[in-house]
Amino acid sequence: MHGCGNDYIFIVRLDPAAGPAINDPGALSVALSDRHKGIGGDGIVLALPSAAADARMRMFNSDGSEGGMCGNAIRCFAKLLYDKGFVKKDRMSVETASGIREVKLHFKDGAAASATVNMGAVELAPEKIPALLPGNSVINRPVTIAGGEYNITCVSVGNPHAVVFTRNIGDIDLKTIGPLFERDGLFPDRVNAEFAEVKSPGRVKARVWERGSGETQACGTGAVGVAAAAALNGLCDIGTDVIVELPGGELTVKYTDETSFLTGDCVVIFEGNIDI
Repeated sequence: MHGCGNDYIFIVRLDPAAGPAINDPGALSVALSDRHKGIGGDGIVLALPSAAADARMRMFNSDGSEGGMCGNAIRCFAKLLYDKGFVKKDRMSVETASGIREVKLHFKDGAAASATVNMGAVELAPEKIPALLPGNSVINRPVTIAGGEYNITCVSVGNPHAVVFTRNIGDIDLKTIGPLFERDGLFPDRVNAEFAEVKSPGRVKARVWERGSGETQACGTGAVGVAAAAALNGLCDIGTDVIVELPGGELTVKYTDETSFLTGDCVVIFEGNIDI
């Protein structure tokens, strides 16, 4: 399935007794995500039972690392649960490594076509992101990374993000700069890096280097991070819809001081079986 071009392999394990156990989901993600020797994807997502929500979502990046939250995957996750009859309601709760998230499905011709996720409050405290920088927040802070000086705004949306506002983002050598941002010593848990260009108060264009996956077509938490950073820098209004343009399409974000909402598509690409 994909959300805005951010594609994941979804494996339903709601009945632990059905089928062999997945003892090493990180290694499985590495194998299946290979676009030449596997199925191909930005990672895998496991649908598991939950005692606290309608279901539990675990997401593993293509390098095998586990992600705390994924805004694109969780929309697809909710569609999967609804379309397959596991959770037949348009509003559902999903347990993630970053807490429980509420998802509302939107329908077209009787099928779930898009979804809005309450992504929760955006964390600004550097120690919570984490980012090894002083102060109560990191907003438009000049730092030296990748051999250059960048003004970064750091937020956590269940995972860490460093946002840079610049021009001509298409000219950025993200394959070179992205890994240097991701693994810079300022970020002890690594970081997702976004390079964003504000087109208007209601529209931002962005490219994302995802921690553990590299440059992706879209990143849901990254889109929220970009919109939040734009609002914190006075480039977009708080509490209004902001369209975030990504290589894979558009996502809509509403950021407030209390919470944030992410809306976008959720699409089935194909279903099948593979021998492990």
